[in-house]
Amino acid sequence: MNPPAGSVTGRESTSAVQPIAPAEPVAAGENRPPDWWKSSVVYQIYPRSFADSNGDGIGDIPGITGKVDYLHRLGVDVVWLSPVYRSPMDDNGYDISDYQDVDPAFGTLADLDELIAALHGRGMKLVMDLVVNHTSDEHPWFIESRDPLSSKRDWYWWRPARDGFEPGAEGAEPTNWGSAFSGSAWELDRNSGQYFLHMFSRKQPDLNWENPQVRQAVYAMMNWWVDRGVDGFRMDVINLISKPARFDDGPVGPNQKYSSSFAAIANGDRLHEFLAEMNAQVGLTERNLITVGEMPGSTIDTARAVTDPANRELDMVFTFEHVGLDAKPGGQKFDLHPLSLPALKQNLEAWQVGLADVGWNSLYWDNHDQPRAVSRFGDDSPAHRVNSAKTLATVQHMHRGTPYVYQGEELGMTNTYFVDIGQYQDIESVNYHADAMSLGLEAETVLAGLAARSRDNARTPVQWNDSAQAGFSTGQPWLPVNPNYVTINAAAAENDPDSVFHHFRQLIALRKSHRIVVEGRFELLLPEHEQIWALTRTLGRQMLVMIANCSSAPAALPAGAVPDLTQAQVLVTTHGASTAAELQPWESRIHLLG
Repeated sequence: MNPPAGSVTGRESTSAVQPIAPAEPVAAGENRPPDWWKSSVVYQIYPRSFADSNGDGIGDIPGITGKVDYLHRLGVDVVWLSPVYRSPMDDNGYDISDYQDVDPAFGTLADLDELIAALHGRGMKLVMDLVVNHTSDEHPWFIESRDPLSSKRDWYWWRPARDGFEPGAEGAEPTNWGSAFSGSAWELDRNSGQYFLHMFSRKQPDLNWENPQVRQAVYAMMNWWVDRGVDGFRMDVINLISKPARFDDGPVGPNQKYSSSFAAIANGDRLHEFLAEMNAQVGLTERNLITVGEMPGSTIDTARAVTDPANRELDMVFTFEHVGLDAKPGGQKFDLHPLSLPALKQNLEAWQVGLADVGWNSLYWDNHDQPRAVSRFGDDSPAHRVNSAKTLATVQHMHRGTPYVYQGEELGMTNTYFVDIGQYQDIESVNYHADAMSLGLEAETVLAGLAARSRDNARTPVQWNDSAQAGFSTGQPWLPVNPNYVTINAAAAENDPDSVFHHFRQLIALRKSHRIVVEGRFELLLPEHEQIWALTRTLGRQMLVMIANCSSAPAALPAGAVPDLTQAQVLVTTHGASTAAELQPWESRIHLLG
């Protein structure tokens, strides 16, 4: 059994789970002191899959409100809500047709107001997903933009066919860029004979941020949400908003038809200008709003500049480097590659060191776009699922930065491992499979890659109990429930003091009771070790020492590899208090010296 956070002895308890004091409730979201987000833990909700209140098989806002007390018991400070805006749902809500309304599938604006009030009343805050690189093609802005004579024509990226080509002909697209969701990044509008740019689905046309009217419309919308009580924004692919001055063809690799639009566009020349302008126009810094930018392809230097408080842009970015380490170099999108623990440790260390004195890190293993952490980075077998989920959480929370917990991660939910393409709903996965088959790739290999890394792994319904449909819905869920819900579910976890859920509670409580977890200087130990992840956090005369065996075999701690722990307090463990030099499979310990 894990000792409660703050335990001096680390001895196992025979009583019920130790209670964790709830946060003091606040009346409204304006209670935001400077840098409050550094000591916070964020919990991401993918609304479609969280909790369904009306039996239609789709999660909704009232369902979330009904689980606020569960989130409060877990101890998280912030809820990040993936998009609930009005949408045709081509990309499950990331194609927005109205930024200032709620889609009926999720509820109403009044429902959202009630959720904000429920969170604020329990001392928690709400972050909205901001999707402004693109809109839906059903947004009124784009509908008007289709008219070449419209004043909004320049709100999107319209281009004629390539010189010497008829619109619609093979190869007539303005550039050879490919969409992230397969196919060309250009779609022909036959009425005007021109193409519009879409880095994602053809129903997600990219906004033209070069147009100041577009930027002002976005800022006005953001201010409207902040005035409604929202406490910050997670910004979807925000580093793609600055497009290049010239649109030129890019290189095409083997077994590829298109060049990477990401390579051509990501981290554009005006990115910092646009982010600083947004910050000033919305008062992101002045109002102490939490901001995190999803920035695929960003470097440490870019992230350092974006999160440098002196630049007044964003608080954090989501790096993608560590979730790309199991991708085959030069291969197809879902080609698998063995994950090297030293490479993973050293990559995260580089970000820790790179942002140590300027900026701030976000800490995550999974989200709505990534497979389940315990299946990807841990061992989801019955023998090791619980301890590997706990140890992954320990490693995450002991790095310096703000931890992000994805719904179900606190339960150790696993990949579903679909075996047939007909079971998938994710547009990225379905389109990739079609493209891969057209290229003659082996079906078994393609399906194996999807089973391991498809986004649908993260989108199966949250497993609340062992009743029908895991307690998610009284109807037929939009995506099948993972069959292991009978044993892996929130009700069972809350009743088991040795569960993954309660391990997360202890880690979150430790963050609130020990400043060193938030502020301590980071140092990685044993960077080349194939099994052990060890690090220290130092603040004044105190030192936290984390030791974790990130493997399914015992691991011996090399002599002298960590500070002497004989006088240390044991704060959180997976296998009980110990200073033994040999660690059991997926055993982790947090010690406090000084």
